[in-house]
Amino acid sequence: MEANFRWVLLTAVAPVAWGANYYVTREFLPADRPLWGAALRALPAGLLLLALRPRLPRGAWWWRTAVLGLLNTAGFFVLLYIASQSLATSVASTVMAASPLAMLLLAWALTAARPARAHLLGALVGLAGVGLMLLTRSEPVSLPGLAASAAAMLVSSFGYVLAARWREGADVLATTAWQLLAGGLVLLPLAAVFEGPPVVPAGRELAAFGYVAVVATALAFAAWFAGLRRLPAGTVGLLGLLNPLTGVLLGTVVAGERLGPPQFAGLVLVLAGVALGRPRGGSGGGSEDAAEGVSEGRQAGRPGSGPLGRVAAAGVAGGGGSGAGDGGGGSGRSAPSGSE
Repeated sequence: MEANFRWVLLTAVAPVAWGANYYVTREFLPADRPLWGAALRALPAGLLLLALRPRLPRGAWWWRTAVLGLLNTAGFFVLLYIASQSLATSVASTVMAASPLAMLLLAWALTAARPARAHLLGALVGLAGVGLMLLTRSEPVSLPGLAASAAAMLVSSFGYVLAARWREGADVLATTAWQLLAGGLVLLPLAAVFEGPPVVPAGRELAAFGYVAVVATALAFAAWFAGLRRLPAGTVGLLGLLNPLTGVLLGTVVAGERLGPPQFAGLVLVLAGVALGRPRGGSGGGSEDAAEGVSEGRQAGRPGSGPLGRVAAAGVAGGGGSGAGDGGGGSGRSAPSGSE
């Protein structure tokens, strides 16, 4: 029991770090440098994770890593940076909390596999909560920020569907490291062309970049994947709720953002939707076991299985982060997806 509690505490580091990342990005990082901001997040984190798991991709994983790095790192990190800068921290964290639910719906559309009723109900409830929170705010909501959030969810969801299909033969931590490096290397020339010379952070900005790369990416991914292997899927799903809760808490208490009763009701609906959509993990085994179980369920003809089942068991369970951090989810041996 004591060992299990330690794994819970370690795993909780990830969603808390991802939730705080919205606030750190908005308050301390340059608003006009999303390409450099994403590159300086990805490359140091990729090198740190590669030091932990120094393994080269094999066979088809060379080009798969490039594709997933383009989606889950380059595309997702840039869009998440724009969303974090454009939206209030409480709004950005709540909107992105619905990422696993959007992932579930997209996987349903792409794989033609019907989700379980609880997962579908959770997606509808969570998305309704996002709508309630946005439509009842007295302050105007940035349309570019919302567009960036929607695009980030689409990119990360598509990346996770691909990763779920390609999960065989992947070492999840090493694959994440190579995705971060591949995405960061793609961003470097783009940043130089479109944003000029690299930023030279100092003071609080340097500390913020260090937090984003080391804590919210490298450390958070390592902690998250460790928990996914050792904790029941249902436990991991509940821990993922710490992501939006952290973002809302920092936005309202530290940044002074105001949320009225309708916005709080929307937040509750989002959390309820993610909780409904989480897998029903047992007392033993990890999220990897849950993913394997739903894969076997597909062979038996049960709904909510196969690649879609893995999305439900990992993406919704990882309501706080994934191979991209902040948005989607990753599971056991599965190749990671994109998310904050």
